[in-house]
Amino acid sequence: MRISDYLDSRLIAFLDVETRDQAIDKLISLLDEEDHLPNKETFRKAIFHREQLVSTGIGMGVAIPHAKLKDLTDFFIVIGIQPKKGLDWNALDKAPVRLIFMIGGPEDRQTEYLQILSLLTSAIRDTEMRKKLLNADSAEEVLELFSQF
Repeated sequence: MRISDYLDSRLIAFLDVETRDQAIDKLISLLDEEDHLPNKETFRKAIFHREQLVSTGIGMGVAIPHAKLKDLTDFFIVIGIQPKKGLDWNALDKAPVRLIFMIGGPEDRQTEYLQILSLLTSAIRDTEMRKKLLNADSAEEVLELFSQF
């Protein structure tokens, strides 16, 4: 299993938004445009419900919003990169978020979800990796950065 198995260049967005909610909505709209969501509103509600429980801002300028739903058939990761200004995400370390990795997938495959999360967090713990992602100029460059994971 590799992170790159769950990535798609069409699901990488370079954002210029003002708020966490705008970032989430942009990524969900991208997923919907690419036909990854059987029900956009159900997914949106699940993502925001998760944020209400506890922030998905994990620190280091990274957030991992996620939702598992019975009507999703496979896992996906949509990446949002906010290169200019960090977003208030109520992160654990209070740092503004500039890298967003939204994960969606079937609710009955918890083991696979935990493996994806583990691989992703290993990749983004690397300071140089985060810097390179923030300086990436294209979706293809982002994919290349994840090709080793």
